[in-house]
Amino acid sequence: MISAELKDPRIGFATVTGVNMSADLHHARLCVSVLGSADAQQKSLEGLSSAAGYMRHELGRRLRLRRTPELTFVLDHEAEDNERLEMLLQKLKN
Repeated sequence: MISAELKDPRIGFATVTGVNMSADLHHARLCVSVLGSADAQQKSLEGLSSAAGYMRHELGRRLRLRRTPELTFVLDHEAEDNERLEMLLQKLKN
């Protein structure tokens, strides 16, 4: 849905890396990895946050849920951390 349907120019190459649901299933926290600079990541997060209502509506309609959770987007820095760790390991190897 993010890559095919959202036309917001602020949203760059974003990948959902995880979803954390609350126990009552009323809130969903989506971890998103975005390629690019910190500014590009922040703009993508703003674009995703502004599209949360549309996405919530579409998920409820497509999945036929009685109650669709509120969507919250947060940046996932795990990919950056893994890349930094990989570079450190390469330096140690050399």
